[in-house]
Amino acid sequence: MSARRGAGAPDVARTGAVPGAPVPRGPGARPPVPPAGARPGGGGGTDRRALLRLAAGTAAVVGLFLGFGRGDLLLFIVAILVIVMLHELGHFATAKWSGMKVTEYFVGFGPRLWSVRKGETEYGVKAVPAGGYVKIPGMTNLDKVDPADEPRTYRQRPFHQRILVACAGSGMHFLIAFVLAWSAILAFGAPTSSAVRIAGFVHWPGHATNAAQAAGLHAGDTVLAVDGKAVTTAEQFSSIVRRSPGRPLHLMIQRDGHGLVLTVTPVAGHLLPDGSETIGPGPGPAIGIIGISSSVDPVLTPEGPFRAVGTAAVQVARTTSATVAGLGHVFSPHGLGSFVHQVTDSQAAAKAAANPAQSDRVMSLVGAGRIAVQAEHKGVLYFIDVLIALNIVIALVNMLPMLPLDGGHVAIALYERLRTRRGGPSYRADAAKLLPVAYAFMAVLLVVVLSAAFLDIAHPVSLH
Repeated sequence: MSARRGAGAPDVARTGAVPGAPVPRGPGARPPVPPAGARPGGGGGTDRRALLRLAAGTAAVVGLFLGFGRGDLLLFIVAILVIVMLHELGHFATAKWSGMKVTEYFVGFGPRLWSVRKGETEYGVKAVPAGGYVKIPGMTNLDKVDPADEPRTYRQRPFHQRILVACAGSGMHFLIAFVLAWSAILAFGAPTSSAVRIAGFVHWPGHATNAAQAAGLHAGDTVLAVDGKAVTTAEQFSSIVRRSPGRPLHLMIQRDGHGLVLTVTPVAGHLLPDGSETIGPGPGPAIGIIGISSSVDPVLTPEGPFRAVGTAAVQVARTTSATVAGLGHVFSPHGLGSFVHQVTDSQAAAKAAANPAQSDRVMSLVGAGRIAVQAEHKGVLYFIDVLIALNIVIALVNMLPMLPLDGGHVAIALYERLRTRRGGPSYRADAAKLLPVAYAFMAVLLVVVLSAAFLDIAHPVSLH
C-alpha cells in the first residue's frame, strides 16, 4: 500500500467534515471549499477545463516520447502505472467489500490535476506519475479520524478483513502475472522445451572469420544437439564449447526448417575479468571459443483455454519459487557483501553486468526498464515474461513484514490477534513504537535502491 495509508496520514478533510455530507451553515460561517476538480455549485461535478488540460498534457508527453523515438520506453512506463493502479484497485475493492471507508483513489502524487467525487470517494490524477494510492482511514492507531467514521476504519474491522485488505495488493500482482501467462499461452502457445539460437557473431581482431563462421554457421541457426546430445540452454552449450578447445564438435543445426550437421572446432582462448572472451594467451586456464552470441528461444505448443489455466498456474509457481530463491540469495550476507563490492569496485560491477545470472546483482526500476525495452525489441512474448517476473518480485518484496509495506500491516494484524485474549477487548499495537524501525528500514531500502540505480546506469545489464 502507499504511504497515504500509513501512520500519520489524515483520514478526512482537514475541516473534519465527512466528505460528501451536507455542511451546516451558521451566522458568519464560510462556505465550504469545493474539492479540486469540482465546478462551483456543480455538486462535485468534474471540471471540463481541468480534464481538457490533463488530456492536452498527456498528449504532449506522449508526443515527446514518440518524437524522440522512445515509444518503447513509454509503453513500459504505462505498463508500470497500470500495474500500480491495479495493485491499489485490490486494496480499494476489498476495503469497499469489507465495509471500510475509502476517501481517495489517485494516480500519481503531488498537486492535484483533476478529480471527481463519486459518493464518499474522490478519484483523480496528480502531477507526479510515480505511482498511485488509496486512502483508507485508520490504518494505524496514529491516524486521527472523525468519531463518526471510526466504526468504518481499517483498525476497527475484523482480523480477517484487515488481512484481506492488506494482502490484496500483492494478490493482485499474482493475478496479473497469471492473466499475462494465460494470455501468452493462448496467443503463442505453451513453452514445452527450449532451443539455443545463434544470435550473432563476435569479431576476432586480425581474422576475417571466427571459428563459427568458418564452420558455416549462420545467424538465426538453432543448435539442437552437440555430438548427438540435445542442448536446451545457452549455459549448457557454452559449457560444452569451453571445455573442448581444439576438439571438433558435431552440431545438429536447424535452418529454415531443415536439419543439417556442421563441424566446428573451438579455438583456445581465455575469459577476461569483465566476462568477455579473447583468443590467444590470457589469464587463467585456456577455454574453447567459437565466437558467437547465443540466446534461448522457447519451443511453443498450442493449448486450449482450459488447459492453459493449469499451465499458466505452473509457470507462475515456478517463477515465484525461482524469485524467492533469488531474493533470498541476493539479500543473504554473502549476497549483500557482493552487492557492496560491486558498488565500490567498477571491475566487479562490470563482471556482474556481463554475467547477471551468476552474480548477486540487484536491479532497480531503471535496469528493469532497460531490460523491458530490450525485451520489446525481441518480441511481445519476451516483454510479457519480463512483466510476469516484475509483478512477482513486487508482490514478494511488498509483503516484507515492515511498515510502510503491506507486509508491515499484516504483521501488526497478526501481532494484535496473538495479543488479544479470548472474550476480551481487541489489543491495539502502538505504531509509534515501530516508527524508528520503519524509518531505519526505509533508509536502508533507499540506499539499496539508489545504489542499484547507480549500477544500472554505470554498468547496465543487457538481455542476451
